[in-house]
Order: sequence, then structure tokens, then C-alpha cells
Amino acid sequence: MIVKKQPMGVYQTNCYIASIDGKDFIIDPGVGALDWVVKNVKNPIAILNTHGHFDHVWSNQEVKEALKIPIYVPKEDAFMLQKDPFGQGTPPSEPDVLVTGDEILMLDGVKVEYIHLPGHTPGNSVIMIDDGMFCGDFVFENSIGRVDFPFSSPEDMKKSIKKFLSLPYDKTLYPGHGNNTSIKVEQSRICNWLNYI
Repeated sequence: MIVKKQPMGVYQTNCYIASIDGKDFIIDPGVGALDWVVKNVKNPIAILNTHGHFDHVWSNQEVKEALKIPIYVPKEDAFMLQKDPFGQGTPPSEPDVLVTGDEILMLDGVKVEYIHLPGHTPGNSVIMIDDGMFCGDFVFENSIGRVDFPFSSPEDMKKSIKKFLSLPYDKTLYPGHGNNTSIKVEQSRICNWLNYI
């Protein structure tokens, strides 16, 4: 798998293009993502949202319309794509597929696995493709996602962290902000964070 990354907007939200078997998946197209995405895809298949926060879904609809591809989003966060609950003026987008819980999808022959890890948002999920995990705002390099936003839940985050700690494999982590890291590296740090949320 080949992964391209470009931070977008004032929050420097990472937009990713994951390319595997000649197929391109756009993950979390944030503010101003359209031009970069269009220049860097050859065979776009889908837009995949890790969660519904505005800085991760801002360009959903214009990328969808330009490339004529569907939007996949966790079911519990779909309302954020259409209602602009944070009042940021987020362009509304219409999800095509609502992902429910832990779900394995076969998209044009490519296995895409959503793992539901709520806390940061109700639908917050990580997306596994091949040897990578696109983790949105669940976990970062030496940090975890905030749980003090509207619709966040510290209790759900604690449960999700325990679920993350139980993952028996290692993969590259591609977070929504900042640098890449890995599952094993963050598992080794994450036990300490349970005391701070």
C-alpha cells in the first residue's frame, strides 16, 4: 500500500490517499482538500470518514461530486455531516453508506475494516487497510483524542482504549493530526493515559 498525506486547513488535519492494487481511497478530506486529492488520484473508489468532526469532512461533498464516488461514515456520526452542530459553516455532505459498529467491507475487491472506538465522538472509528490503520482523532503520537467536546464521552473513551490495548497485531498508525506512529508503540504508552481522562 502507498499512502500520501497532506495536512489541511488551520487545524492541519491530515487527509490521506491510500492506494492499493491500483485503487485509491480518500480518508478524511478536510478543508481545501479537493485540489490536492484530484491531483493525486488515478482510480478513486471511495471517501472514508473516521468520524464526523468538521475538519475531517469539510470537503466530502465536493470530492464526492468531482470524482463521483460514495462517502462512508460511521452511522452515529452521520448527523454531523448534515447538521453542522459546531456552527463552523461546514458544507453539508450526503453519506452513501452508514457503517455500523465493527464492520468489514469489500470495496472493489479491497478489504476495508472499520473498528468502532467511540469516545472522541459517538461513531469514532479507525479504518484498517492492508498494513495501515487510519485512526482519525482516536490516538496520536504520544497522545489520545479529546473527550471534552459536545457529543464526546470520557467513559466510552476508556472502554475504547481497553479495546485498543487488546489488539494483538502491529500496524502503522496514520493519525488525523501530526506524525505517523504504530499500534505497539502507542499501546506501550497508553496505559498511563487512563488516569487522565
